[in-house]
Amino acid sequence: MVLGGAYMYWHYYNVFGDGVKSGILKNVVRKGQVFKTFEGELIQAGIKGAVGGGAQSNNFVFSIESKRIYDSLAMHSGKRFDLHYKEYRGALPWRGNTVYVVDSILSMTDAGASAY
Repeated sequence: MVLGGAYMYWHYYNVFGDGVKSGILKNVVRKGQVFKTFEGELIQAGIKGAVGGGAQSNNFVFSIESKRIYDSLAMHSGKRFDLHYKEYRGALPWRGNTVYVVDSILSMTDAGASAY
């Protein structure tokens, strides 16, 4: 029983990693059948190889920790953001659909402005 509880904590609540992702905000949504969670997608610079040898955009799909962050992102869709996120080993239905959970907005600029 104790081992099961320890595993549940380690897998679902212990932060595996954290970092910053930068890109243009593609969309944010509130969705879910039972638990309504906030989800978003960021288009990052560059391209990645697709299965079959093609190329596709490098997207970062994430869940959003709070309504306050969701509201800020929703008001500025299409702008460039630097988002801080936490990475978990497993997703929980009330936390979001992904293991990446954005917990703060570090910066926001117009999409045409270069940060470099």
